[in-house]
Amino acid sequence: MSATATVLSEDSQVNLDSLLKDIQSLESLVADWDEQQRNTLQALKKAHDDLNKEAFTRLIRALKTDPAALSILKEAVADEIVYAVLRHHGIVKATLHERVEDALETVRPSLKSHGGNVELVEIKPPETVIIRLLGACDGCPASALTLSEGVEKAIKEYCPEITTIKKAKGGVTAAPVDGVRVDFVSPFARSEDAGWVFVCKIDTIPEGQIKVTSVGDNEVLLSRFDNKVTCYENSCAHMGMPLDMGEVNQGILVCPHHGFEYSLETGECLTAPEVQLHTHAVRVIGDKVEVKLS
Repeated sequence: MSATATVLSEDSQVNLDSLLKDIQSLESLVADWDEQQRNTLQALKKAHDDLNKEAFTRLIRALKTDPAALSILKEAVADEIVYAVLRHHGIVKATLHERVEDALETVRPSLKSHGGNVELVEIKPPETVIIRLLGACDGCPASALTLSEGVEKAIKEYCPEITTIKKAKGGVTAAPVDGVRVDFVSPFARSEDAGWVFVCKIDTIPEGQIKVTSVGDNEVLLSRFDNKVTCYENSCAHMGMPLDMGEVNQGILVCPHHGFEYSLETGECLTAPEVQLHTHAVRVIGDKVEVKLS
């Protein structure tokens, strides 16, 4: 281990998360101060930041003149705390990976409101990013529009050097549960393992039709399309009326109350594309179907 790495790891109990929590705790106390007190504190904070930024800038400028010191400096910047402080002061710029993730964060709220999500799969320098659409966005008839008008625009705005955005093929297989393979994973199925509820065996779910079941106090609709299981709240996105008595034809569920049509494969409303069935996470372990309310 180098001398620099030894210094950086002397106190293994100090990490970025703990330091940030301390700062956030102090900031919460300031929230109750009056406006004049908060403004004074902000001015003091800015003065400290300006001083520290200038000191760091001069230090780094001096170290860059010595090749040996420059090598040590690059190693030091790899430390999460050093990097976070220098990023805070704008001395080092955000990595391409960070900027892509920041771009995706701007579109995720919209995608999640329709039961979907997006994840970064790979960056292929210098100009290509590969993403994967998840949940209702995966296989949705409007996914091409989602990619071009939402995800692509956001990435190119945050990362002008990226000229090509590709969509990864195939779904995601989660890690085994109790040694059993997990398939047909919905977008939120890779989060914490708590909250999953067994609802039925997969062969009891009709292909392209609906199976009504309860998860706690919630009534949900299950459907199956080849290697994909979907789960939605038993509630029309139009007025919240139950859908289980609706007619199903070729994977299209028609609300029995006002005739709104929904694709059971994607949750998309074909009558009013701006609304979407409420999606729940679903996974299949062996032949057992489990649901986690979202």
